This record gives sequence, C-alpha cells and structure tokens, in this order.
Amino acid sequence: MNIGIIGLGYWGPNLVRNFLSQPEVKKVYGCDVKPERLKFIKDRFPSVELITDYREIVKGDAEAVAIATPVDLHYKFAKELLENGKHIWVEKPFTATVEEAEDLIETAVRNNLKIYVDHTFIYTGAVKKMKELVQSGELGDIMYFDSVRINLGLFQHDVNVIWDLAPHDLSIMSYLLSDKKVEAVAAHGIANYYNHENIAHISVYFSGNSFAHFHVNWTSPVKIRKMILGGKKKMLVFDDMENFEKIKVYDSGVEMKTTESIHEALVQYRIGDMYSPKVVATEALSLGAKEFLSSIKEDRQPLTSGRDGLEVVKILKAAEESIKNRGKLVDIK
Repeated sequence: MNIGIIGLGYWGPNLVRNFLSQPEVKKVYGCDVKPERLKFIKDRFPSVELITDYREIVKGDAEAVAIATPVDLHYKFAKELLENGKHIWVEKPFTATVEEAEDLIETAVRNNLKIYVDHTFIYTGAVKKMKELVQSGELGDIMYFDSVRINLGLFQHDVNVIWDLAPHDLSIMSYLLSDKKVEAVAAHGIANYYNHENIAHISVYFSGNSFAHFHVNWTSPVKIRKMILGGKKKMLVFDDMENFEKIKVYDSGVEMKTTESIHEALVQYRIGDMYSPKVVATEALSLGAKEFLSSIKEDRQPLTSGRDGLEVVKILKAAEESIKNRGKLVDIK
C-alpha cells in the first residue's frame, strides 16, 4: 500500500516514521509547501518522495492519505481525498464544525472508504488497561471522570486551548465511558493574551447521573496530566507524568446508610488497599498506523473512526458556545 501525508510540520515527521515502519507500506509520499520542512524530512527519511502540490497526492497512486494540517484545512483536504477514492487519516480534532464531520462521514460511507481519527491516547498501554478495568466491572459504575491537562505553552494561533488540549482527554472519556450518553455541556474560559482562550473548564453531563470535568490551561507554571475515575466500587488515578506507576487503583469509596430523615443519614468512608497494575509500554502511534491499515484491509471501521471524531467535535463546539455565553448549558443532540 502507498501512503500520502499532507502536512510535515510538528506531527508530520512522526507519521512518516511510523508509516515507513509498517511492512504493508511500499511507499510514502510527503507533501508540504515549506521548503525547510521538505528538507527536514529528506535528511531523515531519504526514501520518502516529496512534493509541494497536494493535488499530486489526490490524483496519485496512494491508497490512503494522512492529513496533518491546521484544523481549518482538514475538511477541504479530507473531502477532496474521499471524493477521489482515498481512505483518510485525520489528526485531532477531526473537523472545525459538526456539519463538516457529518458530511465527511456520509461521503466515506457512500464511497466505501475508511476514516481514521488520530485519537492517539486510545492506543496507549495505560488507556487500554483503564478500559479493561472499566469493562471488567472492577471499578463499578463510573460516577465521575475528572481530568487535568495543564502546562506552560505552546500557544496555538488558530485555535483556543479547548481545541488544542481537550480532544485528548475527551477522546479517552468517550472510549472509557462508551456506554454512557452525553446530554449537555457547560464551559467557562478566558483569553488573557489575545482572542483565543488560554484557560478553560468544561463540564460534561451524562445520562444516568454521571459527570465529567476537564481543566485545560496553556499558562500553568507546572505540567500536569492526570485523570481520576470515580467508580461505585473502586477509584482509579492515571498520572501520565509518572514513569512507572501510571495507574493506581484504590479500594476506596463512600457508603451512605439512609434513614427516614436525610439529616440523620450515615456517611461511611471506605479506605482500603491500593495497587498499581502492570501497563504494557507501547508506541501508540505505531499501533494506530497498524489499526488504520488493518481496517482498510479487513474492510471494517477502525477503533477511532470518523464517528468517534464527530462525538468529540460535538462537545468542543458546545463548549465553545457555552464559553461565549458565560457558562450557559448547551444540549448535545
């Protein structure tokens, strides 16, 4: 299979390296309008055929194409590629609007093509282990999902902090809580430096009395990548900054013994053992590339498909609308 990659900036070289390492890939084409990016790739990956006009990839012999451009260009490239019979890989976030995502999904279905959205964290050993723990029922029903992704920089010029950082954790949330339906979103944020918010808080309401909260920030003096899943049986903490014990499971919880009067209800706290399950170290992007190629070969939807990308975009757009209206609750359809 021949693979094309449009956009050789920050993430593009990682895509080039990982697709070159796949045994099913015969040739990789790289496309960018900046000569310095083409030289960067040529120096490191001499076998890549480099071009400046993306239309050569659209009309060429690449069966699948990865799009690693700013989000406002995703739809333009994706639509043209799908209409020319190419399977597509799209970086997060999938599209800039819900309507664009829905149109791309319809186009892919009509042409029997696959859309892969690069929600990379889904392929990490840590998130796979978290999924196992949730599916096994060890944590019990998940009551809340709490996430913090903050650091100092990098400011993006085309999107705010929600569109830059939140897709990672929203995709993990959607993957882990796939049995729950998102009903509404509220968000608060502020732009201290220019038009794009640099700090934001997002609240996601599910059916069944479950809740998720996300804190994203470009202007924190410390870097934190942490999630807490609160189950009715046990609780889980995922700290991506930890080198070894990334996941810790706590046999802790709250038990309420009700009486006739709520004021006399007895609250008991259970604090038991903690253990750290083994997490298999894997290169998520390599597994993602393999999944994309396998989904094409096996004619099935990839694990992170266009529909998964659409669900994240719905939340991002709702959060954006809520921020503009000072935290107004926005329903998700």
